[in-house]
Amino acid sequence: MSADDLSAPLGQDKEPERRRVLPMAIPRAAAAVLSLFVVIVAGWAMVADDPFGGEPMAVASANLTAADAGKRPDAAGSRANGQAATGAATNDRPNRYDGPSAEAAPGTAAPAGSTITIIDGTSGKRRDVVIPSPAMDSKSGSGGDQRARDGPPPNTPPPPGGLPSRAVAAAPTRPSELSARPPKAIPGKPDAPRIAIVVGGLGVGSAATSDALGKLPGPVTLAFTPYGGGLDQFAARARNEGHELLLQVPMEPFDYPDNDPGPQTLLTSLDAAQNSNRLQWLLGRFQGYVGVANFMGARFTASENSLAPILREIGKRGLIYLDDGSSQRSLANQIAGANNLAFAKADLTIDAVPTPAEVERALGRLETIARERGTAIGVASALPVAVDRIAKWAKAAEGRGLLLVPISAIAAQRKANDAARLTQAR
Repeated sequence: MSADDLSAPLGQDKEPERRRVLPMAIPRAAAAVLSLFVVIVAGWAMVADDPFGGEPMAVASANLTAADAGKRPDAAGSRANGQAATGAATNDRPNRYDGPSAEAAPGTAAPAGSTITIIDGTSGKRRDVVIPSPAMDSKSGSGGDQRARDGPPPNTPPPPGGLPSRAVAAAPTRPSELSARPPKAIPGKPDAPRIAIVVGGLGVGSAATSDALGKLPGPVTLAFTPYGGGLDQFAARARNEGHELLLQVPMEPFDYPDNDPGPQTLLTSLDAAQNSNRLQWLLGRFQGYVGVANFMGARFTASENSLAPILREIGKRGLIYLDDGSSQRSLANQIAGANNLAFAKADLTIDAVPTPAEVERALGRLETIARERGTAIGVASALPVAVDRIAKWAKAAEGRGLLLVPISAIAAQRKANDAARLTQAR
């Protein structure tokens, strides 16, 4: 024992009792509060009547009647970008819709057609609504009532009376011919090289669409995406100004879903019936187009099992198919030829490098192709640089002995040439 130990006051080396007790009391109190919270949550989960407990949920109105089921497509719920929401159809395909809806009456056989199940997001009650199969498809035009992308859910079926008819009669009742714009020949040059230019990506941005409509001459073909508001209005204006129209159909690229073309994309993972239902939704977005063009789709157009049924459906509806030439693996040419489908393939992308100098060089190459082969097709997006340069080039094309024509003129000419070659081969 040292001298310091003897002289130190008694009790100075001991920690006060309150300082030892306080740190132990805090964890005990926290544990008690946490245990109480767990007990409350567990009790609520046991007694609460929530059929969708723990699942992501969106609530949608499901007060449909047989009379208004066809008038309120938004009440059938939604499925956006493949994510199911309460109120969406329980099957994985968009619901085919070509006529008014009817509910299945209890105790009666459901009529032929698709059945969707409406789920009340609050009570969990299920209600079956039958969408009858069409006795016949609409015979009125090529397109349907506009549905903005930010309006009804993407898999809402198109309204009746809007799709190009599958019961296509003889010419000139085909939509590709009814909506076609006849080319105006250059006086004294009946065999002038023909060039078709397709400007796509329209309909999503109002400013870009209006700019393209204001600058591009009538013979330039305009391709609209199936998304965005005011599609019918833009399409009507474009037709009034002499343009032919195409519908761009989103198709699966190789890097899907990282690169997603949009709702209702045609996918190789879906069967023919599912992709056909998606195609019908896309075809119903607006009216007056002469045909469809792929939007992306390198994987889809390389799959014969996926692409062939779609091209057959397009042919039955009397439409043209334009391959934008972006994929060397596309089988569209072979499949179209086997099905006698009016088909065209773009020779080059005008704005692959979107600079004024490169766009002008591409237009020069397009002229060369047209002079060598008699026809040429170029595609471009609605970028301001492409729209401005194409508009400027078009004004001088006739002076250089080139005839700018709508896409249907070249598609019809190439189909006739293919038929002639087939006849000679026989």
